[in-house]
Amino acid sequence: MKKFIAAGALLAGILMVTRPAVAHHSFAAEFDSKKPIKLDGVVTKVEWTNPHVWIYLNVKDEAGKVTNWGAELGPPHGLQRRGWKRETLTIGTPISVDGFLAKNGASRVNARNVTVAGTGKSPQTLDAASSSGGADKE
Repeated sequence: MKKFIAAGALLAGILMVTRPAVAHHSFAAEFDSKKPIKLDGVVTKVEWTNPHVWIYLNVKDEAGKVTNWGAELGPPHGLQRRGWKRETLTIGTPISVDGFLAKNGASRVNARNVTVAGTGKSPQTLDAASSSGGADKE
């Protein structure tokens, strides 16, 4: 029995040591706090998964060109604590996303909040539970 306990403790120790190898990225590693952006578009996809929920939206620029943007939100449990449900956004829903651009120039943002356009009711703005924290106050 002592061998099993020792083996379990060793395995737990190994897992704790190897955990940093899959460490989570920081906001500053991927996104630029000096480049805020607001996107208005229509939801094309929602990935409700850990470690981040991602929403994708088609955004039309001044010339009429449509670009599909990805917006990183916080984890599902963080969004749920802020009033989100898995069904809050569905494909075709008009939204606005306030966030920060990706450093590498990709069509990606770290969302601060998402406003769902009202369909017969007032628009609803929800906190995106993102890693940006107070990035715009740096």
